[in-house]
Amino acid sequence: MTHDLPTPDAPLRIGTRGSPLALAQAYETRDRLMAAFDLEEAAFEIVVITTSGDNRQLIDADKPLKELGGKGLFTKEIEEDLLAGRIDIAVHSTKDMPVEQPEGLILDCFLPREDVRDAFVSTKYASLADLPEGARVGTSSLRRRAQLKARRPDLEIVEFRGNVQTRMKKLEAGVADATFLAMAGLSRLGMAKTASAPIAPEDMLPAVAQGTIGIERRIDDDRAAAMLGAIHHDETGHRLAAERAFLAGLDGSCQTPIGALAELNGDQLRLRGEILRPDGSEVIADDVTIPVAEAANAGREMARKMRAQAGPDFFEE
Repeated sequence: MTHDLPTPDAPLRIGTRGSPLALAQAYETRDRLMAAFDLEEAAFEIVVITTSGDNRQLIDADKPLKELGGKGLFTKEIEEDLLAGRIDIAVHSTKDMPVEQPEGLILDCFLPREDVRDAFVSTKYASLADLPEGARVGTSSLRRRAQLKARRPDLEIVEFRGNVQTRMKKLEAGVADATFLAMAGLSRLGMAKTASAPIAPEDMLPAVAQGTIGIERRIDDDRAAAMLGAIHHDETGHRLAAERAFLAGLDGSCQTPIGALAELNGDQLRLRGEILRPDGSEVIADDVTIPVAEAANAGREMARKMRAQAGPDFFEE
């Protein structure tokens, strides 16, 4: 590597939100960079950035995210700091990232993907099937909400946001009988046992890019590009090329009920995708297997077919 490596006097500044999960992901990124370049911890600085989404979440905890302005609320300030040079790279949960990056930024480094499954979490019931008629399920995810309504229209769904710890407190307080979290987040927090039961993708297709840490940088920062290139996981990159192309072809805002999962088997990639009406009354699904080299094209084509089948008002409440 021809560029100067970071030092304790001039550390690589890693931007992140301040939740326990966001910090765990930033530490994992730092540790992988330390190992790849034989650097000490002092050569990195974790910079915690409070986003407008973090503030709004505290004020408007019971409002759906869509009403507050969508998922960009949790990335805007971080990306502003990245563009201004106040941080060198930004660590994100890729499933929370809009498909389009602001001009001057690129998201092209992905760490090895964790468990993609959703987790059913309850202090009272062992699985989704055990929930009695009329039970209250807390979720802020439009995808999970629609998937639940499609499978269990008898359940009552309540708005449920906050970090993992906040949601667990809400469960214990009886705000809901059960909720869903990502297995990846629980695993990264050392809380995998919190899951009452992981849910197979066949029963609940995960969000696009679920379980993946994505690292954003400035397009013109050659040092960051070279360093991140050393820790990028090719297999995860191929899988996300298909899933994020599918999302882009449908609705890049992430504010519609969409599930997708790409899996590799040798040089073949299987892509499953689905879109749902918000009330769960209709599900359109597809499943293709294609060569890995065609990953992004397959995602775009699947989205095109589904859009044609769904018609213009499919995602309206």
